[in-house]
Amino acid sequence: MIATSEFQAEFHFPQETDTQLSSDTDFEDPDGRNAKKTKGKTTKRGKKVPAEKGLAGGKAGSHGRMNGHHQENGKKSMMLFEVVKIGKSATQSVVDDWIESYKHDRDVALLDLINFFIQCSGCKGGVSAEMFHHMQNSEIIRKMTEEFDEDSGDYPLTMAGPQWKKFKSNFCEFIGVLVRQCQYSIIYDEYMMDTVISLLTGLSDSQVRAFRHTSTLAAMKLMTALVNVALNLSINMDNTQRQYETERNKTIGKRASDKLELLLQKRKELQENQDEIENMMNAIFKGVFIHRYRDAIAEIRAVCIEEIGVWMKMYSDAFLNDSYLKYVGWTMHDKQGEVRLKCLTALQGLYHNRELNARLELFTSRFKDRIVSMTLDKEYDVAVQAIKLLTLVLNSSEEVLTAEDCESVYHLVYSAHRPVAVAAGEFLYKKLFSSRDPAEEGVSKRRGRQSPNANLIKTTVFFFLESELHEHGAYLVDSMWDCATELLKDWECMISLLLDEPILGEEALTDRQESALIEIMLCTIRQAAECHPPVGRGTGKRVLTAKEKKTQLDDRTRITELFAVALPLLLAKYSVDAEKVTNLLQLPQYFDLEIYTTGRLEKHLESLLRQIKEVVEKHTDTEVLEACSKTYHALCNEEFTIFNRVDIARSHLLDELVDKFNRLLEDFLQEGEEPDEDDAYQVLSTLKRITAFHNAHNLSKWDLFTSTFKLLTSGIENGDMPEQIVINAMQCTHYAILWQLAKVTESSSNKEDMATLRKQMRAFCMLCQRYLSSVNTAVKEQAFTVLCDMLLIFSHQIVSSGRDMLELLVYSPDSSLQSELLNFILDHVFIDQDDDDNSTGNGQQDDEASKIEALHKRRNLLAAYCKLIIYNIVDMKTGADIFKQYMRYYNDYGDIIKETMSKTRQIDKIQCAKTLILSLQQLFKEMLSDLGHNFDRSSSVFSGIKELARRFSLTFGLDQLKTREAIAMLHKDGIEFAFQEPNPQGEGHPPINLAFLDILSEFSSKLLRQDKKTVHLYLERFMTFQMALQREDCWLPLISYRNSLQAGGDDDTMSVISAISSRSSTSRSKKAKPIVGKRKMTEVEESSCSSSDGMWINQQQTVQTPVMISSPHLTSTVLRDPKRIRPEESYMVYPVPPEQQQQQIQQPSPQVQPPQSQPHQIPMDYNTQVAWMLAQRQQEEVRQQQDRVAMQYAKMRSHTQHAIRRGAELMEDDEEPIVEDVMMSSESRLEDLNEGMDFDTMDIDLPPSKNRRERSELKPDFFDPASIMDDSVLNVSMF
Repeated sequence: MIATSEFQAEFHFPQETDTQLSSDTDFEDPDGRNAKKTKGKTTKRGKKVPAEKGLAGGKAGSHGRMNGHHQENGKKSMMLFEVVKIGKSATQSVVDDWIESYKHDRDVALLDLINFFIQCSGCKGGVSAEMFHHMQNSEIIRKMTEEFDEDSGDYPLTMAGPQWKKFKSNFCEFIGVLVRQCQYSIIYDEYMMDTVISLLTGLSDSQVRAFRHTSTLAAMKLMTALVNVALNLSINMDNTQRQYETERNKTIGKRASDKLELLLQKRKELQENQDEIENMMNAIFKGVFIHRYRDAIAEIRAVCIEEIGVWMKMYSDAFLNDSYLKYVGWTMHDKQGEVRLKCLTALQGLYHNRELNARLELFTSRFKDRIVSMTLDKEYDVAVQAIKLLTLVLNSSEEVLTAEDCESVYHLVYSAHRPVAVAAGEFLYKKLFSSRDPAEEGVSKRRGRQSPNANLIKTTVFFFLESELHEHGAYLVDSMWDCATELLKDWECMISLLLDEPILGEEALTDRQESALIEIMLCTIRQAAECHPPVGRGTGKRVLTAKEKKTQLDDRTRITELFAVALPLLLAKYSVDAEKVTNLLQLPQYFDLEIYTTGRLEKHLESLLRQIKEVVEKHTDTEVLEACSKTYHALCNEEFTIFNRVDIARSHLLDELVDKFNRLLEDFLQEGEEPDEDDAYQVLSTLKRITAFHNAHNLSKWDLFTSTFKLLTSGIENGDMPEQIVINAMQCTHYAILWQLAKVTESSSNKEDMATLRKQMRAFCMLCQRYLSSVNTAVKEQAFTVLCDMLLIFSHQIVSSGRDMLELLVYSPDSSLQSELLNFILDHVFIDQDDDDNSTGNGQQDDEASKIEALHKRRNLLAAYCKLIIYNIVDMKTGADIFKQYMRYYNDYGDIIKETMSKTRQIDKIQCAKTLILSLQQLFKEMLSDLGHNFDRSSSVFSGIKELARRFSLTFGLDQLKTREAIAMLHKDGIEFAFQEPNPQGEGHPPINLAFLDILSEFSSKLLRQDKKTVHLYLERFMTFQMALQREDCWLPLISYRNSLQAGGDDDTMSVISAISSRSSTSRSKKAKPIVGKRKMTEVEESSCSSSDGMWINQQQTVQTPVMISSPHLTSTVLRDPKRIRPEESYMVYPVPPEQQQQQIQQPSPQVQPPQSQPHQIPMDYNTQVAWMLAQRQQEEVRQQQDRVAMQYAKMRSHTQHAIRRGAELMEDDEEPIVEDVMMSSESRLEDLNEGMDFDTMDIDLPPSKNRRERSELKPDFFDPASIMDDSVLNVSMF
């Protein structure tokens, strides 16, 4: 037998030197005649003595391959690798050529095969003949490891591209064909297979990922091929045994003793071959699979699980038992979704065969809960396959899954991820609809409510109602569309259930069930007509195939023929039910209107129009009226002949409505009479009908603007107008203006129409502005929404795309209107929900729904105003009041505010930065007014402002060059604000806003180094000499801000230009005088930099430092000043001697001079100053040297760690545990599944070597179930 330890030791060769394989065939030997031709002349594998090694070497030399064998063999193996990689030649012929070579000289052929595996791993080295005959297995692998190219982590199995993807399939196919072609003799010679298995086992324990991955894949495919061979041997043994029993049962006279002897001999040979194959499979399983199925690399684990699934399915008698199933069950808790997916696909192949269900009962009962929980996996692909696996389990036995298990899958039909929902829909259909009573088979041809689908449709309705997710009817239909298309398209049965009376003994549908059935019917019609998933379940409309287009046309034709007749009847029956009527009125949108003419259905069209008119007259609900308006709009299509008929009916209806409205309005607005509630209701109901139609139809010829504007004006003057009348009148007036604008835009209208529209639009906007101050919240919200829409439509962008003739219509809001709009947002949007919370405990669910609806309304209001900011309709500075609410209302409006900041930055970076700093300044002022000037800087309010500043800083991104000017301007405004108000107590006290510098320091990291210096110089303009000396706590913001500007900039002694030029020059060129000469400024430039504006907006300096001046001590090298000493570093400021001051004055410099020295300062002597400067310079040099040493140490440590990681050939993910909680649900659902899991798959030890690339072999890591499962799983006595 082949023991596991033999494969981990070394390569061995049989004691055979004179035996050649027969040349008749290796490809077909069904009787096994050539199976063990050499068995009698060979012994079991043992270690070769030196004499045997020399004999093998002599044999190689006898063929002229002793000298230069590695080069020639390497060429051949490379050819084999290249042939498999290219894949142009048939794998069968490649294997046949190799077998012929093996028959001629098996050592050379086997060496070619070994090098093939080595090169398939991406290794550049090769095994020579000398290495093959004289080195042990571990030594060869170590040698190949040293020759492995580590420049890249890629190897053939992981390389991208179609060629390498094809290589993997060719590689696997080559191994399978090789075993198949050698299955009758070569694999039993105790040489080829023993050497290959030993090589792959050794490589699978390598620390090199490429070796480990490639050898594991090869070993698993080799195992799969051997399983197929073992299966064939088992079948042949059964056949032979059956033949033997048949022959032996014959009478003695008819029995052939020679045949019995041959059958016994054949059975014996087959049994011996099967024992050999079992030994090989046992060696691969224990030597490779047991260690690698829990490898640190997910791809390797996935390969093992995928192949063991193939073994169990292919040879279930040998592998489909608990000893092998446990590995799949344990690995279902794997950390990586790829491995979990392989587990599920492997199990699907087993559960698909119902004959194997009996062997899976114990496994199902043990791991069923895990499979059910995987339906909520965070990887959607895994969840889909888990649901499909449960569907197969359901097909095998319905008693296995409990009601709770099924319910956990049922609700997934409403998932937003369509593949998950479709899989759940198939499970639902199999569970609830697939089984039919035998009595129903006889009535399969019946239609209507007596058809077999009637009960199934009712079941669908019951499920829809019990799920309590009524608004997701489209999701339910889409989930079941692929598996229950025939059921969902049985519209005749649905119509019959709604219109026909129930038969004797049948229970009629309730009102709630009828509403649900109508909604499901509408969703099925929409799905059939549009042929794409509902909103939220797809990336977009896909291109339909020719077959799908034909099916779509056939479905629309059938829908029209059925519902053109049935819809009027349904509307007549449910005309008073608003919910049912709203859904039914949407059906004509999916009709093929040509059918009304070709099918002679005009009378049904007349009936439909009458029913719609009755619905308009009966209902005042906005949803019902809008559905009627859309239905008229769908039917009024000029392309069809029914247009005139529908247009006449529509015009007649609108004439009646408008005449009634004008008559009621005249009575309603009469002076001296107070309108009663009945008159107000009549006006409101008529106005709502007209407004609903005005949204989709052009009613300009009825001149509704005059009536509605008169109504709104009366409401402003009297102040007692009902809010719903005002809201609908405002909306109707808005529609009238938009329809007039469309008319002016599409046709070449005269100037009178343009002037009339301009006058109406401005008058309406002024009227809405007045309504902003109304006491009614709903009216103010409507006025705000209409104003935002009007300002956006009639903004300066109306003249874009060559529409210059509309310039007369441009309307820009004045400052008062902008202020009122902003105040409305602050008063009605940025409020706490608890302020309006008047609910009680009884209506908690309704209260939550109302809160969500109110939040949605406020989000729409904020979005409408933010559009005005983005399109530059209102001043961008007004956005400061919006941006400052970013942190406080992050959960409600964070996405809207962040998107607004992003859009404004794209428009104007500098103005956006000014707006951000303005919002921080406003918050700072509010804090001062609440807490006073002596506030605690550790308070939550101040910390909140700093956190907001940090968030603002992050929005500028990582590219500092793009935001350079904006960040500089932000610091400029912040510095000016900090020193804006002096302290009334005197100069010895900090300015009132000085603490704002602590907030401003959050943006210092976004400054470039040279800009930090310039900002620091600008800061010093506002500082006095006493400020630089202060060290009290109240001055800490100034100190910390200065430190943030000096960080990383103290060692920079070159200008921006010289720093850029140094990239392409030597360090000596940095001190060249020509560069210094270029930096000198003229007197005009010097004078221009003396002012504040010139300092920040000097266009001649923007190339070096945008909106900043250059650092002053870089202007000349003739006489360089000593380095400026920071007050916070020395605690004392030493004045410059008068001589140097005089020299500085004589040099032209763009520097804005710092505050002059105070008269009472005593100048120090020159020698003392020089001594102090030398000491400071020495300290600075020591500090720089320490920094350099620390940096070198950090780099060396980083390189060492990188080398170790690369040396071990492990990825970052290798160090992570394999198992984790992979569920989308809460942690409590799997609280005990992921505890105590430890994966010590590989024990890495890097011994010292000459080139530091030598690796030791991996220690055998025998299987320990506790390494991947916790006690809660292992304590079950299953296996």
